[in-house]
Amino acid sequence: MNSKRHLLRLAGGAALMPLVAQARSVRPSAQRSPLADYFPNVVLETHDGRKVRFYDDLIKGKVVAINMMYSICTGVCPTGTANLKQVQQALGQRLGKDVFMYSITLRPEFDNGAALRDYIKHYDIQPGWTFLTGKPQDVDLVRRKLGFVGDTEAIDADINQHTGMVRIGNERLERWTMAPALGSHRQILRTLLELT
Repeated sequence: MNSKRHLLRLAGGAALMPLVAQARSVRPSAQRSPLADYFPNVVLETHDGRKVRFYDDLIKGKVVAINMMYSICTGVCPTGTANLKQVQQALGQRLGKDVFMYSITLRPEFDNGAALRDYIKHYDIQPGWTFLTGKPQDVDLVRRKLGFVGDTEAIDADINQHTGMVRIGNERLERWTMAPALGSHRQILRTLLELT
C-alpha cells in the first residue's frame, strides 16, 4: 500500500479516498464538485424543525464537523458530546460562520425534534450546533457516505458499538479526515482548524 493511501486510511478517509485523490487546492466556483455526486442530497430535519438538504444546505462550500449520536446513548455519546461542547466553546463566533457543527441521530425512528431538543437541554448545548434527524433510510445513507461504518456487518448493525469519531471536512477544498470524539477536544479543534 502506498504511503498516501495508508495515511488516508489511518485518518479515517478510506470511504472518501477516491474523491480526495481528485482534490485540488482550490476549485473554481463555477465547477461542480465531485462531492456533489458522492454525498446524498436527502432531506433531513433540524432539532428546531427546519427541513434541510444534506449536501446543498449543510456541507456545500463549508468546513464541517459531523458526528453520529442518539439521545439515549450511555456509551460514547456523553463523552463525545462533552468534548464537542468544548470545541463549540473554543470556536466562539466562528461557529455558524466559518465552521459548522452537526450531530446526526443513529435512531431517527425515536429521535424526533423534541427528543433532540431534550438532549440539547440535558447537556446544556448552546445555540449554533445543529442536531439532525430524518427518514431512517436517508440517515443510514448519510452515515455510510460519511464513513461511519463498523468493521464487520455484525458490528455495524450493533448501535451500541457505533463509532466514536468526528468526520471533519472542508467541502470547498475537498479535504476530509476524522478525529476521535473520545480523545482530547484540543485534538478535534486542531484537526478542524487545520482544514479552515
